[in-house]
Amino acid sequence: MKIVDMHCDTVSVMLEKRRAGEAVTLRENHGHLDLNRMKESGYLLQNFALYVDKGSCVDPWDEVCDLYEVYRQEISANEDIIAEVLKYDDIVINQKMGKLSSMLTVEEGAVCKGDIEKLKKLYDMGVRMLTLTWNYQNELGSPNVDKVAKAMAQDAGENTVHYSFKPNTSQGLTDRGREFVTEMERLGMIIDVSHLSDAGFYDVLECTHKPFVASHSNARSICRHVRNLTDDMIRKLAERGGCMGLNYYADFLTEGTNGGYGGIEAMVQHAKHITDIGGMEVLGLGSDFDGIDTNRELPGVQGMELLWNALHKGGFTQGELDKIFYQNVLRVYRDCLI
Repeated sequence: MKIVDMHCDTVSVMLEKRRAGEAVTLRENHGHLDLNRMKESGYLLQNFALYVDKGSCVDPWDEVCDLYEVYRQEISANEDIIAEVLKYDDIVINQKMGKLSSMLTVEEGAVCKGDIEKLKKLYDMGVRMLTLTWNYQNELGSPNVDKVAKAMAQDAGENTVHYSFKPNTSQGLTDRGREFVTEMERLGMIIDVSHLSDAGFYDVLECTHKPFVASHSNARSICRHVRNLTDDMIRKLAERGGCMGLNYYADFLTEGTNGGYGGIEAMVQHAKHITDIGGMEVLGLGSDFDGIDTNRELPGVQGMELLWNALHKGGFTQGELDKIFYQNVLRVYRDCLI
């Protein structure tokens, strides 16, 4: 079993814990993911996101730079186990050397403050994927869940359930956002539409040419949360040659969990639906490990064989599972990374 995972928030958790005075390392920790368990579980490549909550920091650019320092320190300290990926051939080389591969990503386009020179700087730092928005409006576009609007509604005593089920179909990419995705394609940085509004998804589709991804999103037909993709989005993503990563978070798997229990059987249902709609080439993995409440049936990377077995029992063949677990994502990386 080989595993490629398009999204985790481990670096952000490490920075938070270090700021609180806790000694924590990437090699071994008590979170969802560490290098020792990844190696034992058959991981080939992990995307490490520098996740920034721009509402909880003074300056999003400074915050992403602080996260980057943690990432660089850990890659350097563990160079016997893992090596970074800047182009597709690096994945092949790392595998031949018996090392895990690490791809650096950023979750929240606001870190660039609308400045394309900062986007280029991220590329020079090794970032090869950018999630255009998180849960805030930013210079590039609009999310499907607006954290600020939801908080204001909560303060006013309103019922905010509809924020999870009413997509933003009118506010998409800004003009600067369109400039950014054009430049990302030129650079060889993968566009990630997870968190982006429905309108933004179709704007990306309209103004790009290469495959793009939804790194950690499920199927809205199975769970109505707007972080998931509609059937039409899944088809369009597949037609473009892109890929979406199965997310392990309860609220994106099953309605009404309130951050609680979302099991492997729900993941199987999402996987079946996504591949029925978009074909076997469109689905990958996007765990959201260390950014989500623990899935009790899949508590960390050490449980990935349980997911493989459940999907196999659900009707997926060995060859189809290989596509889901690593081959589909690697195809996109081969097509996009320069």
